Order: sequence, then C-alpha cells, then structure tokens
Amino acid sequence: MWAHSRGGLELLFGSVKCHEVDLDSNEITVEKLLVWIRENLLKERQEMFLKGKSVRPGVLVLINDYDWELMGHLEAPIKDKDSVVFISTLHGG
Repeated sequence: MWAHSRGGLELLFGSVKCHEVDLDSNEITVEKLLVWIRENLLKERQEMFLKGKSVRPGVLVLINDYDWELMGHLEAPIKDKDSVVFISTLHGG
C-alpha cells in the first residue's frame, strides 16, 4: 500500500511525501498502519501527527479518496494496493 502525506505533514516524515508500506498481515486496519508509521516513518514531533492511537484533530485521512470516517475510522480495512493519504488542514498564516 502507499501512504501519502500532504499539507505540511511531509516535514514530519523527512520531507518525503509518499512511502511504500509493506505490512506482513492479512488484516490491515488504519490503526495498525498508524502504529507502523509511528515506529518506522515519523522522524520528529509525533504529537503533530498522532494523538493517542489516532491522528490528531485537523488531519484528514483518505483511503482511495474516501473519508476514513465513512469506512470505519480506526477499524477501516486497508488492502495491499490501497492508497492512504494524510492531509493537514492546519496551516500557519
């Protein structure tokens, strides 16, 4: 699957906007993906992306262009070829 970061979030991932993710499980959920991202991709300031087990308020999550809230939130299933996009709606001004 692919994990994309937009809206400034890429700065937390070493300025890389797109990551190929290979998880060794048949049943991947957004929650499992977030754990993997925390352990493997986040380079700094985890609190700017995560709050507890979820993303912090102000971060949109899209799975194949669909809002994750409509797909089950943390329990939303993710398949091998899916694209998960994290977009920050909070910007400085």
